[in-house]
Amino acid sequence: MKSTLKKLLPFAVVGVMSGATTVGALQYFNHESNSGDQSYFTKASNVSFAGMNSAAVGDDFVKAAKTTVPAVVTIKNYQSRTASRASEQDMFDFFFGDPFGGKGQQRQREQQQTPDNMPSGMGSGVIISPDGYIISNNHVVAGANKLEVVLSNKKSYIATLIGTDPNTDISLLKIEEKGLPYLNFANSDNIEVGQWVLAVGNPLGLNSTVTAGIVSAKGRGIGILGSQGKAANPIESFIQTDAAINPGNSGGALVNTNGDLIGINSAIQSTTGYYQGYGFAVPANLARKIVEDIKNFGIVQRGFLGVTSLDLSDDQLVAAYNKQYKTNIKVGSGIYVREAVDEGGAKEAGIKVGDIITKIDGITITDFADLSMAVGSKRPGDKVVVTYSRNGKDATTTVTLRDQKGGTATRTKADLSVTEKIGAEFQSIDDKTKAYYGLNSGAVAKNVIEGSEMAKAGIVDGYIITEINGKPVNSQKDVENLLNKFSGTVQIKYMDDYGRGYQRGFKMP
Repeated sequence: MKSTLKKLLPFAVVGVMSGATTVGALQYFNHESNSGDQSYFTKASNVSFAGMNSAAVGDDFVKAAKTTVPAVVTIKNYQSRTASRASEQDMFDFFFGDPFGGKGQQRQREQQQTPDNMPSGMGSGVIISPDGYIISNNHVVAGANKLEVVLSNKKSYIATLIGTDPNTDISLLKIEEKGLPYLNFANSDNIEVGQWVLAVGNPLGLNSTVTAGIVSAKGRGIGILGSQGKAANPIESFIQTDAAINPGNSGGALVNTNGDLIGINSAIQSTTGYYQGYGFAVPANLARKIVEDIKNFGIVQRGFLGVTSLDLSDDQLVAAYNKQYKTNIKVGSGIYVREAVDEGGAKEAGIKVGDIITKIDGITITDFADLSMAVGSKRPGDKVVVTYSRNGKDATTTVTLRDQKGGTATRTKADLSVTEKIGAEFQSIDDKTKAYYGLNSGAVAKNVIEGSEMAKAGIVDGYIITEINGKPVNSQKDVENLLNKFSGTVQIKYMDDYGRGYQRGFKMP
């Protein structure tokens, strides 16, 4: 029974992370009064769809398309020949099926030999300020050592990657230009199922493509971000739409008929790898919070509720849990607290094992996606009002969110550890393995984060690092000692899984 339960109960750690927008962050992005240009943090008006006839909808589509198309760009991802990170196409294949008949691995190897003047992958992005800030997906830019942005007018720029967040699949880029067309963020909490939307991007190499559909569902958690192990604490609460989205649309705009940005198109659900009626976008409110954090702090601020939980939306999971533990939990009643972690905000606020969380700040919580979004819009130190049920009686408490280390203060890049800065961990290898490969030193890279400095240098899980800046490396501690407080260019010697040696460099963040 225990083994059956383990299969049936994929409990998620609700270290659901956070970050509410602060007044200071909003002020940082205020528009310049002498130009009339608004920043991407300007609140956009919301459009009402009640009573529209087909002619009015058609007119609105035209106006929205004219507003949106100039602000959506093509992003070309150039990688080194040794880089084996997934391209935009590969990500769609991994998430929702390989249309090439299981040849994904073969195609990935072929992509490693892409000439340096040819992109390894292509996707879309959205200009969100007149001075060149662009939002896209993390998987569009992952592994790139050069990113080229092409505007709808065919003008091309080399972009700087400001930062990424695998947990929400969001990235922020910058090109050096002024007076660019851009989109305003709308309040995605106000969208309704059945509302008309447009998807704008560059699918299958077809630039500036506009498709229309409706919002099919809100708050979808579909398990993509954590399925590859790259998102340690994924936040999924997607907007589902039936507007046609295909590979290449990733990072593009989902807009309302006012032309305001309500989401960043990220994935499709398909048995072929191509559109079959189900597309998913990161809600604008979450995407906006992520880029604010990256712009202001250099990293994303995450707050944890501090519980591990059981999602009560699945009747099979609930039935198995009730049978195993002789309880009588009801399906869809909220999030069941399996553990309130030590030094966590929930435990400090009095939440206990067996409590069922039903609301966060008045928002009804029916599944993990709801909880993920409710807490994912906050930062460490923020307070949330948690409504929970204990022994059939409702109660409320205020929880102060914390980071993974139990702190409540915001962090910057200067506060990061070496492994956080370079985006990888390292494991010692024994003398027998060193002898087999003819090495005098070496440590195996693991948990390499997409888009990190190590990934951009072509390093993936399983590669052996032998030297850093000319010094031998044999352990995690060696890496930390060599790079702690180091600034400048880091030179790394490593060996791939075929025994081939490389030397690459990157600038220490």
